[in-house]
Amino acid sequence: MEPPGRAVATERPRPQTDGLGAPPPKSCLLSPRMEEGAGLFLHKELVDDLVEDEADELEDPKFETECGPLGTENTAAPHHPCPRKERSPDAQKARTPTTVRDRVQACQLRRSLDLLDRAQEEKDLFLQKTREELCACHHRMDVLSKQQASVAAQVAQERKSSNMAAVGRLQAASRRLHLELEGERDLHARLGTVLQESENTMWHLEVKKGQLEGVRKCNREEAKAREGFLRAHTAQQLRREEEASGKAERNRRLRIRRSLHTQRELGLRHQKLVEDAQKNHRVAVKFLKASLGRIRERERQEELESHEHLQRRMEAVLALKNSIATNRETLRKFQAWGRARAEQEEQQAQAEQQAVLAQGRDAFKHLSHQRRRQELEAQRRAFEEEQKLRKQEIVSRILKEEAQEESLRKRQRPPAKATALRTLRDRTWSYIAAFCEGKAAPVATRHSLDLQAVMDPMSLLLKASSESMQMMPAATNLEEETLAEPEIPGLWSEDHRQYQVPKEDMDRKPVGGTKMDKDILACTLERLRSGVVHKQVASGREFKGRPFNSKPEHIHFKDFDVGKVYKKKITLINATYTLNYCKLVGVEQHLRDFIRVDFDPPGPLSAGMSCEVLVTFKPMINRDLEGSVSFLAQTGGFSVPLKCSTKKCSLSLDKKLISFGSYVVGETTSRTITLTNAGGLGTAFQVLPASEPFELEDSQSVLKVSSLYTLEDRNLTLGVSDTLLEASTSSLPGSQSQKESVQSEELKGAPTASGVVTIPSEAQAEIMLGEVTEGEIGPFSSVRVPVLFTPALPGEVQARFQVVFKNPQCPTLYFRATGVAVDVPVWVPRPNVDLKICMYDRLYQDSVLVRSRSKAALRLRFEVCKELRGHLELLPETGYIQALASCSVQLKFLPRQTLPEDARNYFDKDSRVLEAPMTIWVADQTKPVGFTVHAIVTTSDLELRPSSVDFGYCTIYEAIRTSVSLCNHSLLPQEFGFVGLPKFIDIQPNDGFGTILPLETLQLDVLFQPTKAREYSFQLVCKSEINRCFKLSCQAVGVHPPLELSHYQIKFAATALYDTSVASLYVINSHLATSSLPRGASPGDLCPVGPTSFEFLLPPDAPIAISPLVGSVLPGKRCLVRVAFQPTLPHQLVSQEALQTPNKETQAKPLQKDAATQRKDMKVQDQAGQGPTLQKQELEARAEEYQAAQATLARTFQGRFDKFVVPCVVASGDVKDRNGLEPLSFSPHNTLYLELWCPAVAPAIVVTSDRGKTIINFGNIAVGQRSLKRVSLQNTCPEDLALDFSVLNPRGPFFLVNTPSKLRAGKTRVLAVSFSPQESVLAQEVLEIITKRGTLALTLLGAGVASVITCSLDGDVLDMGYVLARESVSTSFKLQNDSSLPIKFSMRLDSLSGSRASAQQELPKFLTSGPQRTDVVGTQNHSGQSVFSVVPVAGVLDPGRAQDFTVTFSPDHESLYFSDQLQVVLFEKKVSHQIRLKGAAREHMMFVEGGDPLDVPVESLTVIPASDPEHREEAEELKPVLLTLNYVQLDTHQPAPPATRELQVGCIRTTQPALKKTVEFSLDGITWLQHKGFSIEPARGFLDRGQTKTINVSWVPPADFDPDQALMVSTLLQLKGDVKENYKVIFVAHVVTGL
Repeated sequence: MEPPGRAVATERPRPQTDGLGAPPPKSCLLSPRMEEGAGLFLHKELVDDLVEDEADELEDPKFETECGPLGTENTAAPHHPCPRKERSPDAQKARTPTTVRDRVQACQLRRSLDLLDRAQEEKDLFLQKTREELCACHHRMDVLSKQQASVAAQVAQERKSSNMAAVGRLQAASRRLHLELEGERDLHARLGTVLQESENTMWHLEVKKGQLEGVRKCNREEAKAREGFLRAHTAQQLRREEEASGKAERNRRLRIRRSLHTQRELGLRHQKLVEDAQKNHRVAVKFLKASLGRIRERERQEELESHEHLQRRMEAVLALKNSIATNRETLRKFQAWGRARAEQEEQQAQAEQQAVLAQGRDAFKHLSHQRRRQELEAQRRAFEEEQKLRKQEIVSRILKEEAQEESLRKRQRPPAKATALRTLRDRTWSYIAAFCEGKAAPVATRHSLDLQAVMDPMSLLLKASSESMQMMPAATNLEEETLAEPEIPGLWSEDHRQYQVPKEDMDRKPVGGTKMDKDILACTLERLRSGVVHKQVASGREFKGRPFNSKPEHIHFKDFDVGKVYKKKITLINATYTLNYCKLVGVEQHLRDFIRVDFDPPGPLSAGMSCEVLVTFKPMINRDLEGSVSFLAQTGGFSVPLKCSTKKCSLSLDKKLISFGSYVVGETTSRTITLTNAGGLGTAFQVLPASEPFELEDSQSVLKVSSLYTLEDRNLTLGVSDTLLEASTSSLPGSQSQKESVQSEELKGAPTASGVVTIPSEAQAEIMLGEVTEGEIGPFSSVRVPVLFTPALPGEVQARFQVVFKNPQCPTLYFRATGVAVDVPVWVPRPNVDLKICMYDRLYQDSVLVRSRSKAALRLRFEVCKELRGHLELLPETGYIQALASCSVQLKFLPRQTLPEDARNYFDKDSRVLEAPMTIWVADQTKPVGFTVHAIVTTSDLELRPSSVDFGYCTIYEAIRTSVSLCNHSLLPQEFGFVGLPKFIDIQPNDGFGTILPLETLQLDVLFQPTKAREYSFQLVCKSEINRCFKLSCQAVGVHPPLELSHYQIKFAATALYDTSVASLYVINSHLATSSLPRGASPGDLCPVGPTSFEFLLPPDAPIAISPLVGSVLPGKRCLVRVAFQPTLPHQLVSQEALQTPNKETQAKPLQKDAATQRKDMKVQDQAGQGPTLQKQELEARAEEYQAAQATLARTFQGRFDKFVVPCVVASGDVKDRNGLEPLSFSPHNTLYLELWCPAVAPAIVVTSDRGKTIINFGNIAVGQRSLKRVSLQNTCPEDLALDFSVLNPRGPFFLVNTPSKLRAGKTRVLAVSFSPQESVLAQEVLEIITKRGTLALTLLGAGVASVITCSLDGDVLDMGYVLARESVSTSFKLQNDSSLPIKFSMRLDSLSGSRASAQQELPKFLTSGPQRTDVVGTQNHSGQSVFSVVPVAGVLDPGRAQDFTVTFSPDHESLYFSDQLQVVLFEKKVSHQIRLKGAAREHMMFVEGGDPLDVPVESLTVIPASDPEHREEAEELKPVLLTLNYVQLDTHQPAPPATRELQVGCIRTTQPALKKTVEFSLDGITWLQHKGFSIEPARGFLDRGQTKTINVSWVPPADFDPDQALMVSTLLQLKGDVKENYKVIFVAHVVTGL
């Protein structure tokens, strides 16, 4: 055992914790009694739990076996600390309770051990801490003792030094140290006590632990055994898991093999399906090719036929044209012959007239007689022609009929036997026809059977029916032969031998085969059907039910006629989940002769798809048929019910009881009953009293009925078997009409249907039938039968009638008629007094009229039922009525609120209906006269919802609106009104007055506008028309805000779209004193005096602009606020319209393009790689589409009215004083509200040009140019408008060309605007078109671009040089466009200008003054053609492009002064460049230039004769050349530079081969010239064609030269080329000195 001061280092289990995770309290560890009590309590709980656990384990042996390792932990603790020993048999019997007790004890021991270990550990820790604290206390005590000794020494020392202050301080410190030392001693004593107690407790724990050491050893052994068992169990479990995993792996491999096998089978099946599909495809392609070949062949044939038809038509047209021409020629001939004949006749008439006059007779009378004879002759000839035509027509008809009869006879040739023997029916009908026509009867021997039939009509009918049954196959075959024709002529002739069935075919098996064959066939079909039908599973659901739905569900052929064909089409709809197939199985066996089903299988049908089935019904017998049409689907079979019903009579009466009511004796009234036949077969009917018998006529004489009854029964027989007699009766041409006529005659001429009629009784004599008692009712018709009631005796009368029909299949219908006959002398004409709708507590009056049919005065007494005497009254209560007179009684009705309780038997609370019986007692009469008072009683309550209204806070500058519902619970409309309203309350509509309909709920707006800041509490009174009051409680708080608005409501005028209306208002700060502006009722709600801020909160997406939105107002000041309203169209609507516009345009364009357009589109697509440019164009196109859509919607705008309420929040303080984004503290109670009424209308003036765009973009215009655009304006309003325009910038580039002053309604005017920029600038202005209905703003855009053109020439002179006369030379230069827009240019020569002719009339420039001698237009050609020409003359320069110009110099004579000026004119206005053109022409190939001018640049007008080539050398003369040299000497001491001049000698380039190729020049007298101071280099030389050389001449004055004199010398210059030319060069030298 360890000493108490040391910690026990034994291994302990983890301490148990309670539910909160904390260790158990220390008291349970330190108190043995409490520990024993807790142990007993725990022991009891553990026993109960372990008993329940043991019961569970015994119930589940599997759980006990598998969970053995866990159970051993509970059962391992023995009762004794030693191992288990063998128990006796008695112990074995009580094994189960002992085991439970051992478990409980083991659990208790383990828990005790755990508690001991935990308590020991805690005590050990506590002891260590206590010892540490005790050591620390010792240390502090030592320190305090030392400090106390030190302080005592210091006190003694300071006391010696008489430092009383220090002594006092040190004494205080000594007392403090003493107190601390005493405290430490007390703490030391307490710690010692605690330490002693803890050590004692530790010793007790050690003793207890020693006692339980054996138990601990047992636990350790059991733990080791449990671990070994767990390891064994784990190994066993591992083996099991390995076996399970191996089995799972084998299963997985098996599944993989199965899936591979399945996939292989699916692949084979798929491959087979693919092969089948390919094979079917090849077959289909084959058949398709064959079909296409046939179709193409048919198309070729049709094309040939159409070509032939067109050819025939063309030939016919040509023939018609020829015929028309021939007819015209013939007509002209006939007209000429007619005119000649007329002239001849006129001449003959004149001759006859003269002859008659010569004879002395009357010529006029003779002519008239002659004309009359001619007319009669013409009529006779016409009549004879008409007779001939009629005879021919009759003969042709006869022949045609004979041919038709012959053909019909050939087609319908009956067998020989049938032809030889007439049927009984034919003989019967022939006899009947002869008898009816009154002819003599045929020979008795031939018609003995007919006479016998006359004597016995029933036997005749039966024979005829049997014969018709026998003749039915022959008739059917006859009809088939009549309708069919043989494909090969002669195939159906009479001599054709019929086919006989061979003997071997007769011995064959029957069609169905033997019984074994039938069984094999049935099994095979069943196996095939089981393979065809498959289950359909989709999305995990199996389809069950009818695979196809039929529409209609039943096939019903109703009211059919035998021999006719009926067709009905049904639709089959796939009702399954996925694809399905449908196949026709057929109809039932008994319907196959009459029903044919046409169904083309459509193949696979998706879910919801449908196919059509045509059902054809051809009835052959007249009876009802029922069956079904069977189909087979992939999921199973189904059928559609089929029903065929014959014509039947469906008769019914609209009512079974006719009630006449009460009528006085002697009166007559009538009612009608309707007999309706809803079937397709008519019949005869007769209405009889129910007591009379009805029999069909069968007892009349044979002679009288022989003809009529036979026909009647024939009709009945035909009704039963029309099919049997159809063939025979169809041969008779008038059979149908004859049958109808016979039926009509039968009903008209037949006697009454009843053979026995009984006399009606007296009761039925009062109720009798009207005029219509019998007749014929057709199919789908109705008949009205009148019934009369004539009461003879007082009392109730009843009668019963029956409706019998000739058709025995129609049952007899019955109906009854009842009536009451009264014999009361007093009656009320209005037995029901209806007071309509009445209100409670309101008086209603009416008069009740009473009549008397008595011949004596009667006394009347009016009585009201007892329950209603407090609500209803009849005045007077007693009265007299005179004989055969009337009197009125006043009825007063005042319903009380207690009416539902007083008159429960007469008043219905749900419907509020009152039915009150009133009684009139007549003297000396036991039966009273009654009448009923009807009324609907309703309440007059009105309800206000809600019953109370709280308006909350409201400023004195605004009004708060709230809705109140007024509900009328009455069934009558009521007038109401709110009366006595305060000044601050307003109720709308109609100021709180109006009429509310029954059970209606009205919404009323209550407006509260306080007049001052205070609390309000009041009531609103609503009064109804009957002066009932209904109250509404209201409360509110009035607030006086520090700011106010000058206007709280702004009503903008009707503003057009995209126009702007502006209104102004002020925000006023009238808050000058704090005490004068309470916010509410409480005195503490005050607003400080100072700057006050406001902010308007605009609704989102509102077309409102407020400036400023935020601001501050000083006390006594105001702030101006502008509100602008600009209605616009929603962006989403405009975008949608813009997207729809291209679609409409695309649909409107043609769908096909030609090849050129397609190539152009492909080029455009190829050039689409230019990204930025294309994107810019797309953006511009979208902007244009947006503007166009906006204009389109603006033209169709119907108007809009919007109302906006803009809150204005108020806060104390200045906006500028807030820090950064810190918001101001706005008060919700001081909020002001601004109401805006914003009506938007369609613009009165719209732009109709350029898709309605209001932006006029001129684009880039060159500076100095002018562009004009026209805008079409249309007046869309119904009145004329005066136009006014805003002023444009007078110095700007835009100019309004025309200003129309008036625009009529519906008319369009064109407005012209020009743009002429004077500088390179981007200009934009807004042109406003002002009318009284609005303003239309047009945005003008344009850019002025400077026209920059550069010329490739260095200067402004283009020298063409020398050229031979009559030859030409060309040179070129370039002009480049450096601007951003194309430039139109033109080239102009001054020699070709129109002003040159007037300039030539003036004096030459050399005669006027020296400086003006240079003329731009020099010598011109003598031929009149321009010596200079430019190509091209005009054109357009694209931006950044250059243009080459070619100038050609073509002189026609020799001159040195050819010149002209070329002007480059841009846009036909601006001169960009002026280029002077110069050139010289010589007759010979050499030239000299460079001297001073010796003549004028203007040639003489005289013609210089051309020199003769032979005498050219004789005509040569010296040509002077003057060279002036000025030697400038500024300083006499220094030599000056020599004076220099130059001469150019050149050889002209020419294409003439005859001329000399080189030119030689030379100067004479060079030595002499050098002596004079001249220096010439070179003096001689050679020149090739096109070469020019410079001769430099310099001069320095010699020493002996007089500077005051000029030096003049000359020399000879010779040029040798094609000719020889001599020039006299004169040198003039001057010395110039400085001044």
